[in-house]
Amino acid sequence: MTEPQTDDRAEFEASNVAAAAAMAADGNLQQKALEVVVDADRYGYSYQWSWLGLPMIQMPADMVAMQEVIWATRPQLIIETGVARGGSVIMSSSMLQLIGEGQVVAIDIDIRPHNRQAIEEHPLGHRVQLIGGSSADTAVVDEVRGLAQGVDRVMVVLDSNHTHEHVLAELEAYGPMVTPGQYLVVADTVVERIPAQEHRPRPWGPGDNPETAMVEYLATHPGFEADEHLNAKLLMTSSPGGYLRRLA
Repeated sequence: MTEPQTDDRAEFEASNVAAAAAMAADGNLQQKALEVVVDADRYGYSYQWSWLGLPMIQMPADMVAMQEVIWATRPQLIIETGVARGGSVIMSSSMLQLIGEGQVVAIDIDIRPHNRQAIEEHPLGHRVQLIGGSSADTAVVDEVRGLAQGVDRVMVVLDSNHTHEHVLAELEAYGPMVTPGQYLVVADTVVERIPAQEHRPRPWGPGDNPETAMVEYLATHPGFEADEHLNAKLLMTSSPGGYLRRLA
């Protein structure tokens, strides 16, 4: 008679948590990983990936992390600032489709016609509502707040203009919409940790970026905490420390 197999799932997860913490504490490894991120960016590494046919413009590890978060927390509404070519929006909608409920509200000041068409005609486009305009504009914020009102599980992803001023305005506007147990993801915090991107000039850079805005926001908003394990295991990421959970 075959002996029953021991359920080792809890032990497996505990081992992974410990390994991720040790990896995060390995300064030499972290520096090497950051150097790879910087060097690969010269070749547009994060631009080379897609989700179900649409360019995603994300690091692969962040793509996997996002699906982990969505599957675990099952948001009914995902608010995303920044649309670009639509891959991230479609990734979120694909996860909601698997869960069986939910909508993505995606905001961008410049939704180009061909990108709008690609999103709206995608098989998962029915779970996406696109809003054209600045994510910091009062009218846009009020519209999104109305959509979020009464929704039990609301997640927010900030990935548009990456200046300190803009991200801080987004945090003040959309942070309160995140419901307890759900995530607030502040993208591209890596800008604070890398040299200015001279090959791709931007109005943001070290000292003026999503991480500096996030630090300022968290100093006066104790209702959020960093997901230590998720942040620890993201070795090559655009958003180090940027995965926050809303407390009850």
